[in-house]
Amino acid sequence: MEPVLRIHSTTVVIPSTNIDTDQIIPARFLTTTTKQGLGRQLFADWRYHADGSPNPHFVLNRPEAHGAKILVAGRNFGCGSSREHAPWALHDFGFRAVISTEIADIFSGNSLKNGLVPILVDDATSRWLLEHPGAEIDIDLKTSRLTLPTGASVAFPLEAFARHCLLNGIDELGYLQSHMADIERYEAARSW
Repeated sequence: MEPVLRIHSTTVVIPSTNIDTDQIIPARFLTTTTKQGLGRQLFADWRYHADGSPNPHFVLNRPEAHGAKILVAGRNFGCGSSREHAPWALHDFGFRAVISTEIADIFSGNSLKNGLVPILVDDATSRWLLEHPGAEIDIDLKTSRLTLPTGASVAFPLEAFARHCLLNGIDELGYLQSHMADIERYEAARSW
């Protein structure tokens, strides 16, 4: 995993509420155990017509979405099944953060383990972001603050262990491995 210290990007807005993991990555694409390439299937049923051609009206197919690293969504993002493929697909597409007033717990946990930052904001901040697609914002993981183009700075919750892992570019296993010397000392000193 790459360390995540700061995310500075324009936003892509999908204002729908209750976007579930089957909409993020339809079940028919869950046959892979690798993360690479899943971005092509992100929101597949919304991004593509039945014949496979891109839907020009869907936001991710518009030029202004290219290169955006921040997705702003309506309430209750990532609900539904616990598929880890959903944050994988978002990350593979290029997103590094998802902002909403409510993000499903399991989706949030899976995201943090895969370098995608789930950010909860208050209703007023969410409303501003939803009304200003393409806004250029700054997310600072060290301070857990999001800064809008207006200059307004908003704190967001981020659990300390998750922040540590993101800032250091490690997952839970990487964290344990970074303490291997301590673990081995403990094991050696323990009498069985």
